[in-house]
Amino acid sequence: MQSLQKFLPKYSIALAVVFIATVFFLMTKGNTVDIEVEQVRNAELVQAIYATGFVEADAVANLSAEFTGTVSYVGALEGQHVTAGQKILQFSSPQPQLALREAKAALAEQQAQTRDNKLRRARKKNLFSEGAISRQELDEAEKNSVQAEEMLQQKAFQLKMREDDLKKLTVNAPFSGTLTLQNVKEGDYVTANTLVARVVDTSSYIVMVEVDELDIPRIRNGQMATVAFDAYPDKRLSAVVSRIVPQTDRVTKTSKIYLALRQPVAEIQAGMTATANIIYNIRPNALLVRKSSLFEENRLSYVWKIENGRLKKQPIRIGASDMTFVEVLQGLKTGDKIALVPEKNLHEGMEVKIISARKS
Repeated sequence: MQSLQKFLPKYSIALAVVFIATVFFLMTKGNTVDIEVEQVRNAELVQAIYATGFVEADAVANLSAEFTGTVSYVGALEGQHVTAGQKILQFSSPQPQLALREAKAALAEQQAQTRDNKLRRARKKNLFSEGAISRQELDEAEKNSVQAEEMLQQKAFQLKMREDDLKKLTVNAPFSGTLTLQNVKEGDYVTANTLVARVVDTSSYIVMVEVDELDIPRIRNGQMATVAFDAYPDKRLSAVVSRIVPQTDRVTKTSKIYLALRQPVAEIQAGMTATANIIYNIRPNALLVRKSSLFEENRLSYVWKIENGRLKKQPIRIGASDMTFVEVLQGLKTGDKIALVPEKNLHEGMEVKIISARKS
């Protein structure tokens, strides 16, 4: 029993030492934190407006049959390239052909009548000079001759109209491009005003995007943009704002903006989905930090700055921003180190162990 009593004090002292050491370790360990750190740097800040839309052709011609008739000739098929003036379709229709024959006959008849009136006027003029007829008879002959001339001009104009109508039986390409619609074949019966062909100038594609009404004041003609297509996600194309439609949709609260590609792209097609970033401001040498490193308290912005190996709650004043970075106007300088993620368990004075940031 005495030996046990002698042993217990020694055992108690050892436990006390272990306890104190454990508490000290936990206290010092709890005041050290592993932190991913980012260095504040100067870089170009590009502010842009994000928008989505579709590819459209700047030049599109919808061609319709102007008379009811039968297709007698097919010069190009859907998907084929056509040149300006090339015959795409020819129709056979009795109506304009009959009207042309009637106009020619009417003109020939009027030409004969006009010649007769001219001869009659000349004879009356001679008879009047000889005193054989009255002035009234001469005036009547001259009036008839003038009316015949006017009627001849009308008949000639009507013939020209009928000739033009006959030309309308032929559908020609108004400019060079690709047929994106042509689904009739020889022998088909087509009624008037039926859409029979569509020519698209594939060398002049544009991108139409819809922009939120709140962003419209920032957009001007001539601003640069970067365009990507869902079909080609790895491609980035340069474009410029070419048109701003001054009309906001009441439902979507957006306005249409047209972007002209700076270089023609053979791979794209009308109707493809596109996304665009329209650049409205560039700050070439801004002091930047990631938005993710900021936190707010009482409507003020802060970052956790690493100073002498410990955390310091650093107030900052911010300026312009893009989707990832924000400009620091006051509170930091180039080369300062800040915590990449302001976790909730961080507090002033904590000792920092810097770890490598994960690559994003």
